[in-house]
This record gives sequence, structure tokens and C-alpha cells, in this order.
Amino acid sequence: MNIVVCVKQAPDTAATVTVQDGKVSWGDAPLVLNPWDEYAVEQALLTKEEHGGKITAISLGPEDAKEALKTALAMGVDEAILVSDPAFAGADTLVASKVLAAAISKVEAVDLIFFGRSAVDSDSGVLGAQVARRLGWPSLSLVAAVNNLSPEGGTIEVERMIDEGRQIVKGSLPVVVSVVKGINEPRYPSFMGIRKASRAEIPLWTAVDLGLTAVPSPAMTWPEIFAPLKIETKCEFIEGETPVVIAEKLADRLMEEKVI
Repeated sequence: MNIVVCVKQAPDTAATVTVQDGKVSWGDAPLVLNPWDEYAVEQALLTKEEHGGKITAISLGPEDAKEALKTALAMGVDEAILVSDPAFAGADTLVASKVLAAAISKVEAVDLIFFGRSAVDSDSGVLGAQVARRLGWPSLSLVAAVNNLSPEGGTIEVERMIDEGRQIVKGSLPVVVSVVKGINEPRYPSFMGIRKASRAEIPLWTAVDLGLTAVPSPAMTWPEIFAPLKIETKCEFIEGETPVVIAEKLADRLMEEKVI
């Protein structure tokens, strides 16, 4: 099978987000492989181990996004490609999906594309479906398990995690699959994998390489970004000899604060 996994470089989830001069800042926190995408990479690796083939990781971002791709390589991905161009700056999901679809179309005979559920910075959760729409492929989102995959028969069966429980869905290949956290447990990069990734030459594809003579403008922009006002809170414990006394005191305090 020829598998593509789309990944993104994102801030560490432990970072403290601030706004400085109208721009979002994560301070000195490192940029890492988007945590949701780790599950997508792992599922691609598990699929290759079961069915064979090759995995290509693709990332859209600036030059330093190669570090996220190197993490994917260290986990076991075969090849990595960075898609980067000044024309892609400020891209929203509509622009990103067009660019990624063009990059995937340049990879030979792709059978399966994996995405993480969303990116921890933008948290839109729609990019996988948008790429599928541009390619004209089925989209399977919120996938918590791949029950059956038949490369020979060109079919796939998955479990989707929805609010009401699990939904069994069947589809045909090629297909775009967006996975959720519970689908697997991402492996740690091996020492040999880290060494291999550190020496890897990652090609960079520009708009010209993808045949994109015109890159559309984002449909959504952020004309102003500001930090919400800080709200100081304190915790007060209501005590009493009996639950009835405590309840009466609590009701009095809630009315005093005009909550009820």
C-alpha cells in the first residue's frame, strides 16, 4: 500500500499562550509534532506492518516544520516532504486543503491518507474532510478503530467515535481517514530512527513544484487578536453542623452574590 500521513508542527501543549502586539505567542515553548498527528503516524505504521507498502509524511509549513517531519521519520515513516512557500503564509483550511491535495496528487498511486483529528493550535478539525473533497475521495472522520482493511478488495471498515457511541462505517479505497486519540498508543522513536531522521534530506515543494500558478486568498482572516480579561477568582468553603445548615448558608451566599 502507498500511504500518506499529513502532519503539522504545533506548540507544546504545556505552553502558556499570550498575545503580544496583536500576535499570538507561545513564549520559549518548543514546537513539536502535533500530538493528534502522532496517532495518525502510528496508525499508518500499524497499517504498513500488516499490509506492507510505503509511508510518506507531508507537512505544510515554514522551514522549521522539518523538525516535525523528522519526528515522524524517527517513528518509522519511510519518506518526508515539506510543502512550503511564501504564498502559503496565513493559509486557512481552504487554502491548506488545496495545497495538500495538490501535494498528495503528486505522490504516486496513494491508497490511504491519515490525518490526526485536529491541530492543537487551530483546532478546526476539518482539514482531512476538505482534502478528501478536493481529491474526490471518501472521508472517514473521528475514527477510533480500523476493523478491516482489504487492499486487494479496495475496502475499509472503521468505527467512528460519536456522541451516541460507536458507528460502523464501510468505505472504498482510496480514502482519507482522520483518527482520534483512542485508536492506538503512539510508539517512541527508536535510537536508530532518531539517527536516521537526523541525517535525512527532506525535499521542499513550492507552489511552482505543485503546479499551483495561483494560490487563493484565505476565506478567513484574523484582523485583530487580543487576550481575554483576566478574572480573579477565590474559593470559599461553606461549613456547618448538618447538611441542612450548609445548604441554607450556601443559598444565602448565592443570593448575596446575586447568582440566584
